[in-house]
Amino acid sequence: MARVLIMASDGFEQSELFVPLEKLKAAGHQVDVAAPEAGEITGWDKDDWGKSVTADKAIAGLSAGDYDALVLPGGVINPDTLRQDDKAVALIRDFADAGKPVAAVCHAPWLLIEAGLAQGRRLTGYGSIRTDLKNAGAEVVDEKVVVDRGVITSRNPGDLDAFVGAIEDALG
Repeated sequence: MARVLIMASDGFEQSELFVPLEKLKAAGHQVDVAAPEAGEITGWDKDDWGKSVTADKAIAGLSAGDYDALVLPGGVINPDTLRQDDKAVALIRDFADAGKPVAAVCHAPWLLIEAGLAQGRRLTGYGSIRTDLKNAGAEVVDEKVVVDRGVITSRNPGDLDAFVGAIEDALG
């Protein structure tokens, strides 16, 4: 089956990491979690800190060539942290340049903007970042899941079933 990388930092929206992680593993895919440094990262669960997950890998040194798809969970803290990490942004760009699916949910499309992937694409995201997406040149829509030239976006945790389904479709 496919090799999937989930990239996150402390403050990831708990359901937006754990639901894809569990569903993709259940479908038989190998899933690794990467963070700025390998080790424990802690999620955000609605209004407080939530569960932790072990990041198997550090972002530095990872290659899109080792994976079939990239998943970017949201939360406010997580993508805001990662968009300031040059290695994380470069890795996102590498996945897109290699024609591999890049999936971003909730606030994670901020990372698509930072990686230069929003311009000219049809995207969705959490309501509060839609102006950012529009200002970055995206055609912004309010739909559960949007797929445009290898980039998959969804709005919020309520869309996770459609989001993971689109990832699985992209993996074939």
